[in-house]
Amino acid sequence: MRSLVCVLLLSVLHIAAFPLSARSEDVKTLTLYHDSDYSNHYESAYAMKMGVLTALAEINNNVQDYQLTLIEKDNRGNANRSLLHMQQFLKDPNALVFIGGLHSPPYIKNREFINKNKLLLLLPWAAGGPITRYPSDDNWVFRLSVDDTKAGYRMAQFATQTLNCKNPLLLLEDTPWGKSNNNTMLKAFGDIKPQVKWFNWNTKINNAKLMLHQIKNTPAECILFVGNAIEGAVFINAMASFAKNERLPIVSHWGITGGDFFANVEQAIKSNLSLHFIQSCFSFLKTPQTALTKNVIAQSLSLKPTPVAPTELISPAGFIHAYDLTKLLLQGISQITLTDNTEHNRAKIKHALENLTMPVNGLIKQYQRPFAVWSANNIDAHEALGFDDLCMANYQPDGKIHIINNPIGNVE
Repeated sequence: MRSLVCVLLLSVLHIAAFPLSARSEDVKTLTLYHDSDYSNHYESAYAMKMGVLTALAEINNNVQDYQLTLIEKDNRGNANRSLLHMQQFLKDPNALVFIGGLHSPPYIKNREFINKNKLLLLLPWAAGGPITRYPSDDNWVFRLSVDDTKAGYRMAQFATQTLNCKNPLLLLEDTPWGKSNNNTMLKAFGDIKPQVKWFNWNTKINNAKLMLHQIKNTPAECILFVGNAIEGAVFINAMASFAKNERLPIVSHWGITGGDFFANVEQAIKSNLSLHFIQSCFSFLKTPQTALTKNVIAQSLSLKPTPVAPTELISPAGFIHAYDLTKLLLQGISQITLTDNTEHNRAKIKHALENLTMPVNGLIKQYQRPFAVWSANNIDAHEALGFDDLCMANYQPDGKIHIINNPIGNVE
């Protein structure tokens, strides 16, 4: 009798275990690599990550019986580390897409490698103009982000029309990103010929004060700044050290919002220093909220194991852009049949992104075929956002970002 019970028990355990084993073998995984500066600009990296995860959570992280997972890859702002991550991605049999940001230089410097190796790169944060404009229809980079070829025009418009600045000066980081902005801004100002000053990463407060003192002795009436959060905080605090009647207004690129910038300049902001910066034109703080906005907030607050409140993010644009871009990716995936061949999957997704058949409702706007096949006659083919999607913004005393409505009329 005891032997019979043991046999029956083993049979039951075998029957119960078999479907579990089968189900576990049926679960296939595809990975999304997120290459970002988690070390030095964690706030923007985290915001992008949570935007992606929120969009994936809406479909239970599953498409066509494939589980989608995100892998953090910390590039520390170094182009060579990004290249290493790209090489790892290409060797990973489960790798589906490579998501990048915040720095532009890794993707400008490695652009040839990216496209020659058919590495599908999605950018929710990286503004360098050349990144998406690889001169070929075999272009593998798609961006939903601020684009320097347009950002410079919005910043120039704000400086001249809103601030009535007749003599602008460009203060730019000496990197490919800074040089990209220099080219655009010189065109944007037209007949106005701004002076240009360059600075390096890791500029310290005394050098920043010296540079600003030299700038004050020029005819400059405002400064257009292109740099990231670390150097941005140094220059803002340096400007705040001057008497109020000696300060110049600063119009900044959005790179300053990518780290713990506000925490380092809070007192400077509260001293009525004039600082405005570019953003995309959506805000979670805008009221009344749309149904989509409410749903996205609810979804992000229910994320496991780590919920997030988008309204409290230090770098909200990272979340907003990553969410919208992931929604476009998922629409592209819905138009193909995934297989276990990731190279084929990436090629089919690229084609689908260039031929999206359905409108996609995003936070910034509804996207109607945002991408197309790249050509010299359509250099914005891989840009999801246009000039009208870019606004200026400023910080409120509590650190929240306030979006400013655009002026009516064209850029002069």
